[in-house]
Amino acid sequence: MVPGPVPGRDYATTEAHLRRLVLTCEQRLVAGDKALDVVEFAVAELESCGLYVAGKGSAPNSAGYVELDASIMHGPTRAAGAVVAVVNVVNPVRVARGVMQKTSHVMLAGVGALNFAREHGFEIIADAANYYVLPVGVTADDITEQKHGTVGAVALDRSGELAAATSTGGTFMKLEGRVGDTPMIGAGTWADDDIAISCTGTGEHIIRSGGAIAIAHLFRAGASLQAACDEVLAEIKRLGGDAGIIAVTSSGEIVMPYNSDGMKRAAVGSGRPLVVATFE
Repeated sequence: MVPGPVPGRDYATTEAHLRRLVLTCEQRLVAGDKALDVVEFAVAELESCGLYVAGKGSAPNSAGYVELDASIMHGPTRAAGAVVAVVNVVNPVRVARGVMQKTSHVMLAGVGALNFAREHGFEIIADAANYYVLPVGVTADDITEQKHGTVGAVALDRSGELAAATSTGGTFMKLEGRVGDTPMIGAGTWADDDIAISCTGTGEHIIRSGGAIAIAHLFRAGASLQAACDEVLAEIKRLGGDAGIIAVTSSGEIVMPYNSDGMKRAAVGSGRPLVVATFE
């Protein structure tokens, strides 16, 4: 899942990358890999490649440097980890999982998150000034138009476990220290026994709408997966924002709705054909 495409631009490169990545993830799941490992792998690949507005493709904030947010959640245990406004880490999602597994906390921020990453051997960017790139489909003019981007992954494994992960560099030219929905468990990311969800879009509106946990509650209350997502998307739109959602249930149902011009997305599953698309 990657939002923010501009109609009329060519996204063949990113679609080809998403196709390869989702097929690799399918192979790993078929081989017995756990959902948590697969969503971490997928999001780390999206962060590292520089094609998307997360990780290497992130843009500087209003103070001129890149701040990164990420979160990850394991459905069966509700274990979760997140990093907020962290700098100079190659894969924020891996650090988020480290927070989940190596501490008693859910979230670390700023300098504390960076120090944790260093202490536990996560990869640090040696030359931040020359590391970041403009991702495919983003121009220098977009930096002043508050374009946004988020990457995410959800998975159901062979044992029935669900997991979700999300990562972003945030809105372009955001205020220093700004945090959106991505690292917030229950807003940008959620996984439980029934559903795994990752959200993207204007984070402030996603937070105010209830985000991922609102979808999970609607689904648990009996709404269909599509209806639950549509209701939250409608609320986000009513509040003035746009968003996209990827979700998978314990029965293997997958939806990828959005209320913006498009969303780079890919999905595959048992009995479900491969889908790779940017627009309708």
